[in-house]
Amino acid sequence: MNTGIGQPVRRREDFRFITGCGQYTDDIQRPGQSYAVFVRSPHAHATILKIDATAATTAPGVLAVFTSKELAADKIGGLICGWMIHSKDGSPMKAGVHTALAADKVRYVGDHVAVVIAETLNQARDAAERVSVDYDIHAAIVDLASAQAAGQPQIHPEAPNNTVYQWHLGDKAATDAAFANASHVTRIDLVNNRLIPNAMEPRAAIGEYDRGSGGYTLYTTSQNPHVTRLVLSAFIGIAPENKLRVIAPDVGGGFGSKIFIYAEEVVCTWASRKVGRPVKWVADRTESFLADAHGRDHITTAEAAMDKTGRILALRVRTKANLGAYLSTFASSVPTYLYGPLLSGQYDIPAIYCEVDGVYTNTAPVDAYRGAGRPEATFVVERLVEVAAREMGKDPAEFRLHNFIRSFPHQTPVIMNYDVGDYPVCMKQALEMADYAGLAARKAKSHSRAHSRQL
Repeated sequence: MNTGIGQPVRRREDFRFITGCGQYTDDIQRPGQSYAVFVRSPHAHATILKIDATAATTAPGVLAVFTSKELAADKIGGLICGWMIHSKDGSPMKAGVHTALAADKVRYVGDHVAVVIAETLNQARDAAERVSVDYDIHAAIVDLASAQAAGQPQIHPEAPNNTVYQWHLGDKAATDAAFANASHVTRIDLVNNRLIPNAMEPRAAIGEYDRGSGGYTLYTTSQNPHVTRLVLSAFIGIAPENKLRVIAPDVGGGFGSKIFIYAEEVVCTWASRKVGRPVKWVADRTESFLADAHGRDHITTAEAAMDKTGRILALRVRTKANLGAYLSTFASSVPTYLYGPLLSGQYDIPAIYCEVDGVYTNTAPVDAYRGAGRPEATFVVERLVEVAAREMGKDPAEFRLHNFIRSFPHQTPVIMNYDVGDYPVCMKQALEMADYAGLAARKAKSHSRAHSRQL
């Protein structure tokens, strides 16, 4: 059998899935298992004045109710962002504290306030409704465009003007010089809207503590259990790495949203020792919409400078990236090093300069989703190229062919070095398959048919 590069690989896992024999986190049942339900904030921005769990604690079947105080007493650390980004002035990013259960303030709708653990799921749900939380509600900022403006609500004291970083990439002087000498400049404004992942299987976690060995096991819907174990042990402090096992069974879709370390995994693992029982949590669909990391959410102004032949001389890109209320595991890297280096695309562009502001808002955290920064960059480049071609009166396909990279290896102005490629051949084949040459005739024929039907 030929198993070389480019050969199809037959899937071996389908039979057990289509016959109902897969095993997901929710299929796992541990002896003595209890159930967790999280009390979540209904407010986007508020100070927690008081949490009264008396009624919940005495409800039927309840084993425990925990808040941030118990986590702090056990020296359980906060959730971390794993990528350090420095601003263009050299200062490190301003990361706000992110405790697994909100300690002083809630910063988005769905923020974790407390957890109720009970014998059954329904008992935990009923008791969670009895947890009384007094809030001092503040104005919230959810508009990315104005989040950095003076006088807006301050989300984290560590990040003045809600600015996490002001990052840049490329040669500003060379780019500005190219624009000064350009025959034509195209400018576009883009909104790459926020989206919510919606995997077939919601996130889930089961934490289990073994009193005999002093070790923990976490069963979780994770796309990267090795990173989960590292972060839970080395940074959050659940247990030494040799005392923590993370098991990721079948994962029913993730699209990036199940790579990150979430509060529920931390709390369920830690709480299993506190209650002396395995602790299971499975999100319902509403929880997933509220608390799973979202994706994208950019506002961008992009410019292209061309000479009189339509050759692109330079690109200038200015992006505001919404990072939500907290920095998720890889959030800081997505609109920076996973975005800026892709802004050359397949085009031979001598100068590129990119600026990105990472911004806090009172919304769910934003992290990697389906390509993580690369689709955002492609959207910017291709829309800019399309509009530039039309403004200059050129066929968009010919304009692209005119600007493709043709000599390799090719060093872009934004880090990347391309070893090989043949973009004109791929483009011409795509145009032939789509009958691009016949597009105008097909369009006219379609218009004629529509007009005749109206008559």
